[in-house]
Amino acid sequence: MITGQLKSRRHFRQEGIQFCYQVKIMPQSDVLEKAYKVDWNSMGGDGPKVISGETDEAHPEIFTTIPPKVAETKPGQLTDQQIKEFFEEGFLLIEDFFERELLGECRSDIKDLVDQLAHKLYRDGKIKHLYKDEGLFQRLTKIEAEFPGANIVLHKQGIVPESVKKIWSHEKLLNIMEQLIGQDIAGHPVWNLRTKTPKNEATTVPWHQDVGYLDNNSYKVFQPTAWIPLIDATEFNGCMQMVRRGHSSGRVATHQCCSGGTWYVMLQDGEMEKTLGVKLPDDIVTCPVPYGSFLLFNNLIPHRSLNNLSTDIRWSLDLRWQSTKQPYGFYGLKDGVIMRSSDNRDLEIDWESFCATRRQKLQRKAVDGIFESDYDTTIQGPWMKKWKIVHHNRHTEKLKGETSSSWHGNQQDGDMP
Repeated sequence: MITGQLKSRRHFRQEGIQFCYQVKIMPQSDVLEKAYKVDWNSMGGDGPKVISGETDEAHPEIFTTIPPKVAETKPGQLTDQQIKEFFEEGFLLIEDFFERELLGECRSDIKDLVDQLAHKLYRDGKIKHLYKDEGLFQRLTKIEAEFPGANIVLHKQGIVPESVKKIWSHEKLLNIMEQLIGQDIAGHPVWNLRTKTPKNEATTVPWHQDVGYLDNNSYKVFQPTAWIPLIDATEFNGCMQMVRRGHSSGRVATHQCCSGGTWYVMLQDGEMEKTLGVKLPDDIVTCPVPYGSFLLFNNLIPHRSLNNLSTDIRWSLDLRWQSTKQPYGFYGLKDGVIMRSSDNRDLEIDWESFCATRRQKLQRKAVDGIFESDYDTTIQGPWMKKWKIVHHNRHTEKLKGETSSSWHGNQQDGDMP
């Protein structure tokens, strides 16, 4: 139930919430092997064994302590009050931040991606029409009507357009990240172009903490996220909801897998209240974000996206950063892309190396060597083994039988970014 929205453009009103689960791990060093006490030699299969996401550890200081003030004034930096609000509430609306020209480039690049997908589907006999006359906010919906799951196919491509690279490494954004995490900044390997077609379960993400999708190393790593809509994001077309101060305990709640007919992990209200100390629905905040603005939040705050009840696609980006000195928490599957270094002020971002490795294929292979066709509309990843599967669906059924049930003791029923 939606219980609130922005009180004003600068201040959020309190509201209600829910939660999610976590994933598995690939050894990169003896340090990880020792920390996780895993017998890597007894793994078998193509992927690593999964470490349970359940934990009693708590690290509130990592997510609530305001870092020392930076000495140099730079464009785009947050005010002291904004930084205070961000660390207290766990999220912050930053308005009128991006140049419309740059966001226009991003829209154009997405149009090209949709056009390429349409021609591929048409060429291979999957759809009968190209829908060339439809615009950015309708075309994929038309394609989806002929080929259900087309939005998932596009989501899984993992192509980083030039405009997204510009936004991700935007000088003003990196200046904010420098205030939050220091001068050594990397883009996280997990980023998303959200294809939120109307009234679509696959694009409606349930309550979760972002660390629920990463390995347990991420529980001690601060990873700010910028959620950037490419249209005015409203309650009607599926904006975000946050659970205010849900990060304050520094704890990770126990997630479950999977939500409905999706691959998403999920958090139950009662679990959030018990583990995170929040009060629902009072602490739920609905967060409309105007075009040109973005929502900044941390990786421990519980959040979800609402259903898109409009007739337009609510396109958005979510981009993440962290210190280069911390583990990425992505099971050793892929490293981040270094964007700033305290040792090299003239650093050139190595996009070529970063883009050469497609995370979606790696995470799929990590769950016991599953390979897919170009038109497979299911998603698998190591997070599906990190949490108890309480509901099985077509996504979890692609997991090998012995691994989808053995981790949690052959529970009877179970379902699964």
